[in-house]
Amino acid sequence: MTEVLTSAQMRGIEAAAIGSGRATGWELMERAGHAVVAAALKYWPDLGATPGRAVVLAGPGNNGGDGYVAASALVDRGWTVEVFAMPAGGAPPPDAARAAADWAARGRVRPLAEAGAAGPADLVIDAVFGTGLARPLDGALADLPGLAAAPGGKVVAVDLPSGLCSDSGRVLGAAVRADLTVSFHRPKAGHYLAAGPDHCGALAVADIGLSAAAEGHPARLAEAPLFALDKARTAHKYAHGHALVLAGGPGKGGAARLAARAALRVGAGLVTVVAPPPAMAENAARLDAIMLAAVPDSYTLRGMLRDERITSVTLGPGLGLPRAQEMVPAVLASGRAAVLDADALTAWQGDTDLLFGQLHPGCVMTPHDGEFARLFPDLAERLNAPAAAGPAYSRLDAVRAAAARAGCVVLLKGADTVIAAPEGMALIQGAAYGRAAPWLATAGAGDVLAGLIGGLLARGAAPLAAAATAAWLHVEAARAFGPGLIAEDLPEALPGVLAGLG
Repeated sequence: MTEVLTSAQMRGIEAAAIGSGRATGWELMERAGHAVVAAALKYWPDLGATPGRAVVLAGPGNNGGDGYVAASALVDRGWTVEVFAMPAGGAPPPDAARAAADWAARGRVRPLAEAGAAGPADLVIDAVFGTGLARPLDGALADLPGLAAAPGGKVVAVDLPSGLCSDSGRVLGAAVRADLTVSFHRPKAGHYLAAGPDHCGALAVADIGLSAAAEGHPARLAEAPLFALDKARTAHKYAHGHALVLAGGPGKGGAARLAARAALRVGAGLVTVVAPPPAMAENAARLDAIMLAAVPDSYTLRGMLRDERITSVTLGPGLGLPRAQEMVPAVLASGRAAVLDADALTAWQGDTDLLFGQLHPGCVMTPHDGEFARLFPDLAERLNAPAAAGPAYSRLDAVRAAAARAGCVVLLKGADTVIAAPEGMALIQGAAYGRAAPWLATAGAGDVLAGLIGGLLARGAAPLAAAATAAWLHVEAARAFGPGLIAEDLPEALPGVLAGLG
């Protein structure tokens, strides 16, 4: 799994490389500047056919230094290049100063504020601010996005579009919109979170010769299943677990049936929908391979959970708040692996300590943003407050804090789904760039995700692996089906996705 770094982790890796003598800061800057040019010409091959005209916007720090190197590299390829620079508030870093001096021997530098009148360009390189931006683009800098767009060329951002927070993907005041972002060594969290994908355009990550591991617990991209999805030739159905899915009253069973079908499709050996007696006829009319059991109250459910062959319980979708308040304690007391979604979360608004006191490490909570705010109002408030400085509070920060507080895995749903375990390990399921799946924004898609997690838990997957694998499959199924997707289509697309895994 690819590491996704914060700005501090990236600085630590660069410092380790320089401190060990494996590379100098100047060597890293030269590699980065040349990598920007190489990536742009690879992404737009027509630009490499004939030298064109480029505009480089350079900042006062090392990001600007990368831009000066890129400017020189383009001139070496026969391009006409103009550089517009932001004045330094103090002495620039030594490597950036060297890059600026090298460029000064080849071409002139004009004030950044004049970039809007630069005239037509084929390529615009945004090298004003990178991963280290700590203040919003305000005042004169608020015009930077317009300055980058004014020459009309294809916009390439160095490391990050200026104005985008490296750690959170949040916009600090204003931000450049790039067509291509070229980063180095590893992607940054801001490339995948919040507004990151919308501002980065396409993303390329260039190797500049760094090898040190990041400190702390770097997040990772969920890029493949973390649980073996194949089945042994000789295994029987109970070897793959028995998943329960709790349903609500009459007219409310659709969500549970979606979850149940997903659990069965992902390989649970048996799946039973547990419904109140008045809803039995409705569910029986819609279920075949999925079994059905009448459970009127938590006393009956506790008795049912004495069967040790039941290996997971999914509850919340369409459950109803009163039934959730009754059933959640019974499920958690059993110690079974459990997925808590929808009503199983909302039922505890205002009494979260009671819920958190019953949760155990085998649980996975799957809130969307609204449910997250009901359970963790303080974390949501920080996340929703305007980003006043960088690094800004991120979805990674919020979900890690939530998982530590709840004592179980938390999956915060969204286009930038983030999953965290109590000990701090975190994964980003970034449905962005080549894996964008906008069709998942449809009613019932979250119920299917809950069922996928429940099915994987039933099969024996650890909670973090179950959540990450389910989120990955969820996106792949949506991409396999494409436009026009509704929630019922997701479980039916799974066989093709699983077959593609071999």
